[in-house]
Amino acid sequence: QVQLVESGGGLVQPGGSLRLSCAASGFRFSRYTTYWYRQALGKERELVAAITSSGSKTNYGDSMKGRFTISRDNAKNTVYLQMDSLKPEDTAVYYCKVFAGGQNDYWGQGTQVTVSS
Repeated sequence: QVQLVESGGGLVQPGGSLRLSCAASGFRFSRYTTYWYRQALGKERELVAAITSSGSKTNYGDSMKGRFTISRDNAKNTVYLQMDSLKPEDTAVYYCKVFAGGQNDYWGQGTQVTVSS
């Protein structure tokens, strides 16, 4: 059974940090580019970051560059999102996603991140 399970969300003050994790199971995680997306209330889902299967290349949404870092540990089937200098506008549900080809578009259940004083 394919699963992507996010964790690490919570409430943090502006300027603070959080590290999200996404644990994958049920498929060959190490073969695929992995993504973090987010969706704020009333807004469309947007790309936060992406990392290639080997971890050699990364990409970020414009508003995340310089503040967020995506990484992965294929031995643990886990992708991470380190978020620093958090702003209230980073408040959203964060999802990890893997597209494994065809109709195999896997999403986690999401983890809530709230940035507020």
